Amino acid sequence: MLKLLVCVKQVPDVDQMKLDPETGNLIRNGVPMLLNPVDANALSAAMKVKEDYGAEVTLITMGPPSAETVLRECLAVGADKAILVTDRAFGSADTLATSYSIASAAKTVDQYDMIFCGKESLDGATGQFGAQLAERFDAAQVTGTLLIKEADEEGRTVTAERELESGTETLKVQLPCLFTMEKVNYPARVPGLKGKMAAKKAKVITVTADDIPDLNRAMIGDPGSPTKTTRTYPPVMPEPGIIINEGSVEANVSKLLSLISG
Repeated sequence: MLKLLVCVKQVPDVDQMKLDPETGNLIRNGVPMLLNPVDANALSAAMKVKEDYGAEVTLITMGPPSAETVLRECLAVGADKAILVTDRAFGSADTLATSYSIASAAKTVDQYDMIFCGKESLDGATGQFGAQLAERFDAAQVTGTLLIKEADEEGRTVTAERELESGTETLKVQLPCLFTMEKVNYPARVPGLKGKMAAKKAKVITVTADDIPDLNRAMIGDPGSPTKTTRTYPPVMPEPGIIINEGSVEANVSKLLSLISG
């Protein structure tokens, strides 16, 4: 049976976030948390592979204990296992440290044939995590994946279609392989009542820093994060434009000349 790993993330609703004008920090208090939208598409792709070829789907996320909420949300649509990587030692991590922590924790539970990620996170939107995680797993990588066309467990290959600027490309890759998913063919799934009830009772595997053998603590959290954001500034918005519509060409020209001349 194929073993699939789906990486999900709990993110703040960025539409409701504001900047503290004094510190330049994001104000997170009172902001609702939700499942990173494109991670739902990655989960949908994994579930389709499970339905078509038979597979076991494991979820993994890193965050505070409250991140368990998004794992149960994903379990409700049919995933089989869930791993919560949580420890204060993992805090303040950039994508490089996060990829190391996620891969290290996942390997304590199982080995995986296919790894699915959303193409980027709503809060960071760097698009770096998938490539870094593929390197951690020593896996092939297909970015911008549009469609998983065939999974051959016996031959250890997957045929996938990916998006390019000039069109699409079909690739046949060896397993293990990581896929960063586009959403076009894999809409987010809506859990039913039965799935929600099962998810409430499901066991979530918790992995802390102490649970990972030979973990290099210099590579996790803030010590393992070379990316440092000292301050965040809101964008400076330009002055709004002016629409000239005086009712005739002559009136429009006259209005334009008056604006130019000040």
